[in-house]
Amino acid sequence: MGIESILVIIIIGAIAGWLAGQLIRGFGFGLLGNIVVGVLGAFVAGLIFPVIGLGFGGGLIGSIIHATLGAVILLFLIRLVKRV
Repeated sequence: MGIESILVIIIIGAIAGWLAGQLIRGFGFGLLGNIVVGVLGAFVAGLIFPVIGLGFGGGLIGSIIHATLGAVILLFLIRLVKRV
């Protein structure tokens, strides 16, 4: 994995984490937190979406949508666990 790939992962993670924070009210993480949430969200989506047959194609926009939806799921689960 080259430096370019790592930079793309960081940028997509930051965008996806920020979008997920905007969609799920009450979550603000800062830049580093957004990157972590976005990357973990992409991982979660990579596990869940193929099982249910959901795909967004390739490319930058598809990756951002994929990671954002995974991050929203992750934040929703965190919110449920915090309530209990």
